[in-house]
Amino acid sequence: MPRGRTVLEIAVVLALSLTLGAVSTFCAECDETYGKGPETFSVATGSPGELGLLKVLAEAFSKKSDATLCWKKAGTGEAMALLKEKKVDMIMVHAPAQEKAAIQEGWAIKRILIGSNEFYIVGPPDDPAGIAKTKTAAEAYKRIAEARAKFVSRGDNSGTHKKEMDIWKKSETSPSGDWYIVTKDFMTATMRKANDVKGYFMTDSSTWVAEKKSLPNLTVLFRGDPVLINTYHTLCQPEGATRGQKTAVRFIDFVASAEGQKLIQDYGKERYGEALYNDAAYARKFAE
Repeated sequence: MPRGRTVLEIAVVLALSLTLGAVSTFCAECDETYGKGPETFSVATGSPGELGLLKVLAEAFSKKSDATLCWKKAGTGEAMALLKEKKVDMIMVHAPAQEKAAIQEGWAIKRILIGSNEFYIVGPPDDPAGIAKTKTAAEAYKRIAEARAKFVSRGDNSGTHKKEMDIWKKSETSPSGDWYIVTKDFMTATMRKANDVKGYFMTDSSTWVAEKKSLPNLTVLFRGDPVLINTYHTLCQPEGATRGQKTAVRFIDFVASAEGQKLIQDYGKERYGEALYNDAAYARKFAE
């Protein structure tokens, strides 16, 4: 035994070393970590993380719960795969049919509506396909295809991509050819690509509000079709499935609480002059 150290002191040092090692490994697996505390849990999501809403929610939750949130950046399709494979504790996604299937199949629980935004179809101000005159998103897509005007797609199985493909199906069109550009990238990067090539793109309103000043070649050309309302739900692991499951459940409850909903209601107002997301009370009118 090292001179001057009791058995208890050695045990404390070893326990601390193991804890620090676990935290270090946890952080290495994250795109970002928010909050401080010994309780750790992981969340996979896309735009709410990219746009900073997740950080605001996590830091408010951490003050109450001594918890550290690990953000895994992932679109809806990838996020759902991570949850199914038990690689994250919870997700925030926007694909109602897939969410309901996950609940029915038993590998997810706690499907809670937390808010919404909507999709806009943006494109060059001269609108070569004339979509500003259309009445539905499907009609707008059909005109873009008929004009063979450049359209940029994420093509990544995200919630946005799933919605896009649903609209192509409604328009009775299978997009292909040089005019249809696939990035396999996230929302912001893909919209910047659309700006660069002066093409059309379907973005969520939150990202548009945050990024529009840096996109001189794009403007909102179509919005308002109810099919473009985009509702966000949480899903998490069943009880006992992962180490951070219990903390994830408490985080979901916080996000759904009056305090969490107020943070969502107000997020973006100070910086952009308008909120980036609607709360669950508004979203409930459109939820599936």
